[in-house]
Parts: sequence; structure tokens; C-alpha cells
Amino acid sequence: MHAPRNTAAKHHVAAGSWRPAVLLSAGLAAGLWANDVARPNGVLISSAKAQAAPAATTTAPSMADLIKQHEQELEAARAQQKSAAEQQDKLKADLAAIGADRTKLNQELIDVAAKVRAVETRISDAEARLRPLDAREAEIRTSLDARRGEIGEVLAALQRAGRRAPPALLVRPEDALESLRTAILLGAVVPELRTRAERLATDLGELIAVRQKIAAERDQLAADRSHLTTDQTRLAALVEERQRQQSAVEKDIEAERGRALTLSRQVDSLQGLIAKMEQDLKSAAKAAAAADQKGAPAAGKANLAALKDPGRLSPAIAFASAKGMLPLPVNGTKIREFGRPDGVGGVERGISLSTRAGAQITTPCDGWVVYAGPFRSYGQLLILNAGGGYHVLIAGMERISVNIGQFVLTGEPVATMGSTSRVASILAANASQPVLYVEFRKDGTPIDPGPWWAANEGEKVRG
Repeated sequence: MHAPRNTAAKHHVAAGSWRPAVLLSAGLAAGLWANDVARPNGVLISSAKAQAAPAATTTAPSMADLIKQHEQELEAARAQQKSAAEQQDKLKADLAAIGADRTKLNQELIDVAAKVRAVETRISDAEARLRPLDAREAEIRTSLDARRGEIGEVLAALQRAGRRAPPALLVRPEDALESLRTAILLGAVVPELRTRAERLATDLGELIAVRQKIAAERDQLAADRSHLTTDQTRLAALVEERQRQQSAVEKDIEAERGRALTLSRQVDSLQGLIAKMEQDLKSAAKAAAAADQKGAPAAGKANLAALKDPGRLSPAIAFASAKGMLPLPVNGTKIREFGRPDGVGGVERGISLSTRAGAQITTPCDGWVVYAGPFRSYGQLLILNAGGGYHVLIAGMERISVNIGQFVLTGEPVATMGSTSRVASILAANASQPVLYVEFRKDGTPIDPGPWWAANEGEKVRG
């Protein structure tokens, strides 16, 4: 009479009690690794669905399916168009509420520009976190691919052990002897098999965790990019309104801009450009005169409360008193330092910051615009007269959004970067990202801007 099957099964499990757990974990993980299909957002499709996919793709979509798909795409486009129209209506309402109130407009410009730069920072941080995660995923996958043969052997051995029927112990002595020999064999093989299976399960488990983390990071990155687009649209509308109001005050802006370009072609140096603008150009001369009269508040302890007044028409504090207070004009990475060799036998007269494509440029200080336009090898160049004999030069942008003669506040948006570098010296160095050049001058002489940057800004710039 045969022993009940469950009794023999208990004996068989006792001989290798770890096996079901390892088989489950390794088999589950291996199934996810070997048969998974990665969606664009990193979500896994189960192996069963993945195996069913080829069968589904062999049948051409019906006309009804195509019509339904087109209807869904049309509905999504309509919803997007409706959302954009609602956003434009809200912007128009907000601008109408601001009206000609310069103080409100300036504050809104500064606030939205700060939001844009904050989102740019979050996007850059997320991209930095994704790089090592992507690298780790590739590393694990490479390791698993290299061990594909070993993985097959382990899984096959586990599956054979799981399917093998336990011997009947109460039939013949020969069966008992076979059972004993099997136990001896398993005792020698199982420890190594268990170690290999656990190592495999650990690697596959880490792969799944890494992919889940990547998916979460990419979802957050997509949300931040959506917020950035919304904020940039709002900022563009505010900048347009600011310049419209500026144009209403300065009737001859276009003529002045053309005159400035003509004068810029007549000089060879930045110092000559500044002198020419402030001497010959009406708007720049007016700005320089205002800087001489109002641009140098009493030196000494800075009046920080004055910086909070968005309606001011002159610098809140003297430039010389602003050391350790100025924000950098863009998020980026410093690639060139003041005073370092420039690679062509001279030294750097300013600093260079590698930025994101399309990055927002804001003013590091209060000042009057004395030049805004292209100039020789600097690309688009913006020069601010900060008062007290100080000038701030910013170059390498794709587009400048302020006019000559205009007074701008610290943190106000004034330009945007392009997708490539536009400064000749940077182009010669084969920089892969756009680069912003910043230079400070006192009475025409370049000075080290380092002491003026706010704490930690001069050491590390985020972007």
C-alpha cells in the first residue's frame, strides 16, 4: 500500500525547505526582467500581457478603431486649445487689473521671473538625480544580460526540482535508498543553487526598485516642465505689457535703437561703446545722467527695506554697498573665473556661466540700460549703469527684452538664452551649452565680481 502523497510531499519539502520561497522570488523577479515591456513612463506590463501583445499586433486595426482614435485625438486637441484660450483670457484680465500701475507690474514681473528660475532649478536637480539612476539601471541590465546563461540554468534547475514527484518511501527498500541518495545529492547542490538564486533575486529586485524611482522622477519632471511652460507664458505677457508701456513713454524708441546699432559699429572696445552711448545717444545719456544724480545713495549700511519697493525709480542701495548681496543673473554652472588665463595669452575680465537652453536672465542689480543689442563677438549685449561709476555687462543671450534708457530692478527679467553659445570666445572652446558672460566695471576698468555675489552664489550656481 502506498503512503499518502501529502506525507511524502512533506518529506520532500523538508529536504529543501528554502526552495519554494527562493523559487517564488527568483521566478517572479526573472519574469519581470525577462518578459517585461517598458512603457515610456517606466511602468511595467506583466509578462502575460507582454506575451499577448504580439497576437494583438498581428491583426490590423479596424476602420472603427481608427475613427475612434482620431476622435480621441481631436477631443484632446480641443481640450488643450480650450485650456490655452482660458489661460490667455486670465492673463488679459490680470493685465487689465494691473493697468498702468508700474509698481504692481514690476512686482509681478519679479515674482514670476523668480518662479521660472525656481522651476528651472528643480528641473535641473531632477535631471541630475536621473543620470545616476539611468546609469545604475544600465549597469544592472548589462550584468544580467552577461549572466543570461547562468540565469537560465538556475531557473531550469529550480523548476525541475519543483516538478519532481517525491519518492514513495513505503513501497520497496530500493525506493528508500533512492530517496537517501537524492537527499545526499540535494545536500551538495542546493546551497550553491540557493546562493545563485538569491543573488539573482537581489539584482532583479534592485532593477525593479530603480525603475520605479526613475518613473517617479520622470513624472515629477514632466509636471515641472508643464509648470515652467505656464509660467513662461505668463512672464512673456507681462514683459510685453511692460515694454508696451515703456514704448508709450518713449515715442522714439525704434529710432534710438537704430542709432545705437549704428554707433556700436563705430567703436572697437566695450569701454568705447559705453562712452559713445552715454555721450551721443539720447536715451543712454539720459540714463547716465540719472545714474550720476540718483544712482549713488549714501554709502554705508545698506537699506534692505528699499529693495522691497517695486515702484522705485533709482537704485535702492549704492552698488559699492551691495557686496555679498547680489544674485547671479541666471541658473548655471560657472566655467570661467575672473582673472584666470583666457587661453589666448590674456586673463578673463569677467565670469562665464553655462546655462540651460532658453534659461531666464534677470538683473543682478538695479540700474539703467545704456545699451541693448548685438556687439561684435559678444552676441547680444546688455549694459547697465548701476551708478557711482559702476557698469554691469551681460552678454551671450539670444533675446533682450528691455530698451535703452529703461530703469530695471534687481531680479527683473531682461533676456533669455538661446540653445547654443553666442560669445565668440566660448564658441572657440566648443562649449556644448549656451553660456552667459558677466562683467563688472568701475570707471571703465574690469573688476572682480566675486565679492558682490550673495553667499554661496559665487561658488556653486544651480542649473
